[in-house]
Amino acid sequence: MSEPETAGTAGNEAGNQGGGDEAVGYELADGVATIRLNRPEAMNSLTVQTKESLLAAIERAKNDTGARSVLLTGSGKAFCAGQDLREHAENLNEGRGLNGTVRDHYNPIVLGLARMPKPVVAAVNGAAAGAGASLAFACDLRIAAERASFLMAFANVGLGSDSGASWTLPRLVGHARAMEMLMLAEPVPAARALEIGLVSKVVPDDELETAARELAVRLADGPTVAYATIKAELTFGSGLDLANALEMEASLQDQCAETRDHLNATLAFLNKEKPDFEGH
Repeated sequence: MSEPETAGTAGNEAGNQGGGDEAVGYELADGVATIRLNRPEAMNSLTVQTKESLLAAIERAKNDTGARSVLLTGSGKAFCAGQDLREHAENLNEGRGLNGTVRDHYNPIVLGLARMPKPVVAAVNGAAAGAGASLAFACDLRIAAERASFLMAFANVGLGSDSGASWTLPRLVGHARAMEMLMLAEPVPAARALEIGLVSKVVPDDELETAARELAVRLADGPTVAYATIKAELTFGSGLDLANALEMEASLQDQCAETRDHLNATLAFLNKEKPDFEGH
């Protein structure tokens, strides 16, 4: 097991690539890269500097050979309130509109999470609103604290959805519920989120960190090549007809079959042993 890096130091390294703030922490331990939004006084809302730091942290996790899974969470009582509206209001007053942030920041962040060749767990510790909720939807698995809630707040400020919500949300809860969440813009509490499939588990507030970390460590110890394949199959398969999805599965399965993980796991199964996955 590796010793964890401090979130502040790692946050500086990630942040230095995007402006030098400490609003995003990065910590590596037990094969899990923890990315933590760290602006609790502002409900972890997203300024340009924070978005650039978050993207840098996601890229770091992708390229970090010691990281076999990723955990995304927030500091304080909120997961992420979405766009920092104070900064946004300044852009509007100065005639800059969205200032290119959807294409320049949100889209690369969401693609970075969705295409991460490692499992990504969102530990939703509190309110997740707007783009903040979309970040959680872009992760592979979501665990929520009892106090958590999801609010698709875009319509409340006269906007449509962004950060991938038009793609991820219907796939999680279905077209009708996605339409309801986006149009009515009412908060969905954790218990309801579990009922409709937004999250896979709800735990007491003080147990979230432990539960999410246990899941992330379990994934880090698992067949990460197979996990990356499953992610690719589900992402691309959802846009293909059956015949093309079958061909894509066959091609990716051939690649998995050539890995040492597959051979070792097969032999372990035959010998009634626990497999040891190495990630290749």
